Amino acid sequence: MPRTRLYRGGVVEKEDFPAEDISEYIGERDVVVWLDLCPADGDDIGLVEDELGLHALAVEDAVHLGQRPKLDHYATHLFLSCYALRYPPGSEELEVGELAVFVTRNALVTVRKTPNIPIEPVMARWDEMADLADCGVGFLLYGLLDTVVDGYFHAVERLDDRVDEIEDSLFDEARERIRAVQRETFAVRKDLMRMRRIVTPMREVVNELMRHDSPLVGERLVPYYQDVYDHVLRVSDQVESLRDMVTTILEANLTMQGNRLNMIMKKVTSWAAIIAVPTAVTGFYGQNVPYPGYGHLSGLLTSSAIIVCGSGLLYWLFRRKDWL
Repeated sequence: MPRTRLYRGGVVEKEDFPAEDISEYIGERDVVVWLDLCPADGDDIGLVEDELGLHALAVEDAVHLGQRPKLDHYATHLFLSCYALRYPPGSEELEVGELAVFVTRNALVTVRKTPNIPIEPVMARWDEMADLADCGVGFLLYGLLDTVVDGYFHAVERLDDRVDEIEDSLFDEARERIRAVQRETFAVRKDLMRMRRIVTPMREVVNELMRHDSPLVGERLVPYYQDVYDHVLRVSDQVESLRDMVTTILEANLTMQGNRLNMIMKKVTSWAAIIAVPTAVTGFYGQNVPYPGYGHLSGLLTSSAIIVCGSGLLYWLFRRKDWL
C-alpha cells in the first residue's frame, strides 16, 4: 500500500494514513505531506493528479520508464526524474532503480517505478535530521536526494575496488586469469558508462534546484543542497577517473598481449633457425655425389660436429639476446 507521512509544524503527526485523505490536510497551514507509490499504479497516480493538480505531461513521465535525469518546472509544481544505484550484498551486478518525484508547495510525492529502491533509508535520513523538518518540502527533498547521492558514492567505491582487483591481476600470466581480467574489465566499463549517464545530468538537476527563484530551498537549506551538489561533482569526477583507468587497463592489456605474441614469435623463430642448421647439414651430406669424407667415418664426424657447434652457437646467441 502507499506510504504516507504528515508533518505539522515540523513534527511528524501521522503516518500510513490512506492516500485519499491527503485532500483533507493539503490545504492546512504548516502541514507537509509525503506520499510514496511503489509500484506506480494508474489509479493512485490519477488520484494524486486530481488532488494536487499535477500536469498531464509530468504524470505521463512518472508512469513510463526510461526517463533521463531532469527537473521540469510547471505552474504549480516541480517534476524530478532521477535514478538510484546500488550493489546488492554478495553481487557484482549493478542495480538501477528509476524514481519520479512531484514537488508542490506543501507535498512531496515519490513514485518508485522499480521495486528495487528501498524507501526506508530515506525515512531514516529524515528522522536523523528532524531539526530541519520545519523547512517544509525542501527538507524532504533534500533527504531524498542526499540518500540517492550516497548510493552513488557506495556504487562508485565498489567499482573502485573492482578496478584495483583488475590492476592486481593484470600481470598474471595464467591463461584463465587473462580471460577473466578481460571479462571483468568490460563489465566494469559497462557499469561506468551506465553510471555516467545517470550521475552527469544530476549535477544540473541539483544546481537548478539551488539557483531557481523558488522558496523551496530556503536560506537554512542552501548549505545542505550545496553539500549534495559537491557530492555529485565528486562522484562524477571519480567516475571519469575510473573510466580513464579502465581505458588504460584495456590499452595495457592489449600491449601486453602484443608483447607476449612478439616473445612467442621470437622463440619460434629462434628454434626454427636452430633446427635449420642440422637440416642444412644433413641435406648437404645427403647428396648422391662424392664430397670430402664421402663413405668414411670422418664425414659422419665432421657433419655431426658442424650440427652440434652450429646449433649450440645459435642457441647461445639467442639466449644472450633474450630470445629464448
